[in-house]
Amino acid sequence: MNMLDEFIIRAIVAIFLLAINSSLAGSFTIFRDVPFLVAGSAHAALAGAALFIVLEGWVAINPFLGAVLFAILIAVSASRAKQANVAIGISFAFSMSLAVLFISLIKEQAARVWGLLFGDLLLLTDRDILMMATFTVILLTIYLAFIREFLFISFDAEGAEVSGINVAWFNVLLLSTISLATVVAMKAVGAILVYAMLMAPAAAANRVAGSVGRVFLLSGIFALVAGFLGMLVAMILPVAPSAVAALMVTTIYFITLKRRE
Repeated sequence: MNMLDEFIIRAIVAIFLLAINSSLAGSFTIFRDVPFLVAGSAHAALAGAALFIVLEGWVAINPFLGAVLFAILIAVSASRAKQANVAIGISFAFSMSLAVLFISLIKEQAARVWGLLFGDLLLLTDRDILMMATFTVILLTIYLAFIREFLFISFDAEGAEVSGINVAWFNVLLLSTISLATVVAMKAVGAILVYAMLMAPAAAANRVAGSVGRVFLLSGIFALVAGFLGMLVAMILPVAPSAVAALMVTTIYFITLKRRE
């Protein structure tokens, strides 16, 4: 197996992992109506990664874990606020301020943070795939274990509370899974395009699917098809595969808008 084959195999695995996260986290983001959480988590993750790079001189720790930590803090902040999007927006600004500050302290290693900003499906390492797969399995387990509660609080929070479900706790858990999925997807497509790859497939599926189950299925399919088309185009033309994939899924969404008019 040559080096090119290894890059392609890792990209294929990453696309499947991305599709799983888009199907689950993306759909629940639509159901829960917190689309800004994805963008807020992505940029908070940049600050977390930059901070942990700064700390590498004293503590040997993976910057990816810093990204996860900061993203989840955004979710916790949003879950406790009466106006979730306002809290996310303020946290977004705070995180970006920290990111710029930390990057200014690590100018010689700033490229590592910018790598999270743009991402590249064809440049993923075995370690990247292992982390993506590990966290995706964790997320999948959580969703399978609590999907009933997550759906209940997303569509009828008051009814869920009356039925005895701890709405506050499950809200924190749900928003945290969305933030974590955002960081996982960032490894493949970067902070700039992660919103498109998580939100557009689910938003399109939500417009054409006739049931919750179909939303999960179609959003995963849309993300999968877009990911593979992006990779194929990038193998022919000198373009970024994540950019092509993002264009594909957003185009699918606009097509669904046209069909429903």
